[in-house]
Amino acid sequence: MTPRAHLTGLLACLTALALLALPAARAQGLKLTPGVSGAPALTATPALTTPAPAAGSASQSADYIVAIVNSEPITNNEVRERLARVIEQNSGQTLPPREQLMNQVLERLITERIQVQLAQEAGIKVDDYAVDQAEQSVAQQNGVSVEQLHRQLAQEGVTPERFRRELREQLLILRIRERDVESRVRVTDQDIDAYLRDEAQGTAADTTQINLAQILVEVPEHASDAQVAEREARAREVLARVKSGTDFAALAREYSDAPEGRNGGALGLRPLDRYPALFVNATRSTPVGDVVGPLRSPAGWHILRVQERTRGGAPATAIQSHARHILLRVGNGVTEAEAAHRLEELRQRITSGQASFEALAREYSQDASSKDGGDLGWAYSGRFVPEFQQALDRLQPGQVSEPVVTRFGVHLIELVERREAQLTQREQRDLARNAVREKKLDEAYANWMREQRARAYVELRDPPQ
Repeated sequence: MTPRAHLTGLLACLTALALLALPAARAQGLKLTPGVSGAPALTATPALTTPAPAAGSASQSADYIVAIVNSEPITNNEVRERLARVIEQNSGQTLPPREQLMNQVLERLITERIQVQLAQEAGIKVDDYAVDQAEQSVAQQNGVSVEQLHRQLAQEGVTPERFRRELREQLLILRIRERDVESRVRVTDQDIDAYLRDEAQGTAADTTQINLAQILVEVPEHASDAQVAEREARAREVLARVKSGTDFAALAREYSDAPEGRNGGALGLRPLDRYPALFVNATRSTPVGDVVGPLRSPAGWHILRVQERTRGGAPATAIQSHARHILLRVGNGVTEAEAAHRLEELRQRITSGQASFEALAREYSQDASSKDGGDLGWAYSGRFVPEFQQALDRLQPGQVSEPVVTRFGVHLIELVERREAQLTQREQRDLARNAVREKKLDEAYANWMREQRARAYVELRDPPQ
């Protein structure tokens, strides 16, 4: 598996982080429905790209402009780079003829450029702190450090600066979609009733989700055969301890080299397409509670435990989390970095015992939950925006997160308790509403993008080659 193959699927997940539904008023927009995980312009356009041809090569010297989008050019080399990415992502699948595929890639680049321009014209900005957090999130989901991520990208000719620039552009695209697409979507009780009828008849789309925990025994880059064998032996020793009854979370905290290891290794309840294919394929038929591994990836040896699995719509039970948060909004001269610095100071006061989370939430939090000490009540997985949910999933009861950036500002999160609970009829309807809204968001995005494409000035020049 190449470094890019290891990263591509998880980078695609990053582009689906912010297309979510309208907030519930009680938590000032925190409790949201799942986003458009299948929007065409998201899932096929991860931030990672293939390297440009080397300076002086024939293809570089022959580079030329293939399209103008408003005032910005798209070059032949940009199309070739994206084409190489698409071919790699779809290795083993039947693709259209090269000329047709190139035209599709060019159209995708045009729509992306339009969205970035719209975001810039709207004054939408992405602070360095948000890019830092996105970069860390990609690294964590790949089970590597940011430094290791950079080294893997360098093997593909992608510099950290280029990678961060593309992350920033993807975040701009997500934020303009959040602003302009969500308001178009409405879900009625009739929509929910129809979905539930289809589900009862077995016609609803599969919505399988899994919650995995992992222990990663890292293998250094350029490791010798002896080092690889030694790390595999260590992984097998850990696996033997798991199978003998030792607590998985305790072993993850002791042995795992992955960032989430210190929190017991839990990766959180996610749709299958938000896990690496290696993990999905290995656990497809594994019962809840069982473990598999060790599995080899470029990062090292993985041991996986299936924590939870839901299938076909609203489950009868679900894992719920009771959380509190402190929200500081950005804007009006306050940057995300400044808000994060202030929250880190509050976090130090909480963890040192100088103040309680509830007291500081009442004093500082800038949303409606402040009067309740930041209490967000009980919520099942997926009810918060992905950045918030991912941070919450990594916590153990009593732990407080690092500052977390979302569209609403910057948060501190405390996990009070976690439980498995029987869903009420109302909660099951809420889950159905989420599924219906996701489908409608797909449709709303497609309509919105057609409108923006029609309004933009697009000049097609010589076709890409």
